[in-house]
Amino acid sequence: MFHSRREFIKRIAHAIGAAAFMEGFHRLGWASAFLQQESNDYRALVSIFLYGGNDGNNTIIPAETAEYQAYASVRGTLAIPQSDLLPITPSSMSLRFGLHPSLRDIHDLWSERRLAVLCNVGTLVEPITRDQYLRGAQRPDSLFSHSDQQAQWQASISDQPSRTGWAGRLADRLGANEQFPILISVAGSSLFATGAQARPLALVPGSSFGLRGFGTSPTERTRLEALRQLLRVDTEMELVRKASELTEQAIANSQLLNQALSNAAPLQTQFPSTSLGRQLQQVAKIIAARGSLGARRQIFFCSLGGFDTHNNQLPTQASLLTQLGQAMRAFYAATVELGVATSVTTFTLSDFGRTFKPAAGGGTDHAWGSHHFIMGGAVRGGDFYGRYPTLAIGGPDDASNEGRWIPNVAVDQYGATLALWFGLPTSELTSVFPNIGRFSTPNLGFL
Repeated sequence: MFHSRREFIKRIAHAIGAAAFMEGFHRLGWASAFLQQESNDYRALVSIFLYGGNDGNNTIIPAETAEYQAYASVRGTLAIPQSDLLPITPSSMSLRFGLHPSLRDIHDLWSERRLAVLCNVGTLVEPITRDQYLRGAQRPDSLFSHSDQQAQWQASISDQPSRTGWAGRLADRLGANEQFPILISVAGSSLFATGAQARPLALVPGSSFGLRGFGTSPTERTRLEALRQLLRVDTEMELVRKASELTEQAIANSQLLNQALSNAAPLQTQFPSTSLGRQLQQVAKIIAARGSLGARRQIFFCSLGGFDTHNNQLPTQASLLTQLGQAMRAFYAATVELGVATSVTTFTLSDFGRTFKPAAGGGTDHAWGSHHFIMGGAVRGGDFYGRYPTLAIGGPDDASNEGRWIPNVAVDQYGATLALWFGLPTSELTSVFPNIGRFSTPNLGFL
């Protein structure tokens, strides 16, 4: 028994899922012909946020003898043995480097030129040197704070709070004519996928979407129609009316997605049974259903947590990078299976890097710039972008005397390069990245 309409709506919203209930879609109703249209101009961005701050210093490691010895002398017990490194040589450099040994699943993508590394990227208000930093030049608000740096990475705005993320603003610009939400999160709510108008469709990997008990039997159809009639009852309460509209939209979209997924051919690619593996498997299934959804553009948000390695870093990071590499490799194989490898670009994000100098307890502290992966058939892989930092305590790239690398590439440039490939006109870059004009190279060229 429900004592009020508001209570009933609240219960229904809970059944759908809070994130799905809060999604704000532009409109309802789709022409059946449009739903069956297979786009010839499909593109997708797939973000993987590494929560906690991945240690880039042990992800991409110098392998030349002198450079490795300098690395090992500072890293001490955290140093990855040189013989264990997975060798890579950037095509634009003559120096050898190595991937962390737990990334063997994506090592071959480097040689196939489907994987690139963006070096020393991080949040920036504007370009800044060590001397300028030490003299107090403007730097991102609340550096080294998890929550603040996560928000700035996802918003691409480092000098003031933002209510929207850069993917959300990108969806605001390019998603207005899409009939199904282009923002889809399989890792809960995020600032990254929140726009001024666009809201993400938030899903739980491996589950069906929508309300239980509202199937195709006559009784269930009658129940669903009764719910819809109740949601359409006029009310003077704006909040309740908006809640009703959002609930009805969520029901319609979940039904459409369920139908599209049920009609899509099963994937043959095997995914690892890990959190990230299940997330990327769900992303692949939705991409497989893109024709039924009428999707020309899609942005996905995934995540993997646990990278805040103040203690016990070696086994913790090894396990996490194994999960990352296995899931990314399976996902790339799925895009090949689906014939969309050149249309899907996957990339990593994280709070920040970690100090080059170890901390007590076999771990590292919060730092700043770090290295990230970009994967896909359109990626100009097998190379480094940005500049690998000078690994020297108190050196030209160190913001402190602990190895906190000052980024030489901004999150703004990283996101702008992805957004331009996604279809954002150059003339509209500042609408998504308001500070991009402070950086001389908005397109980093990895796509």
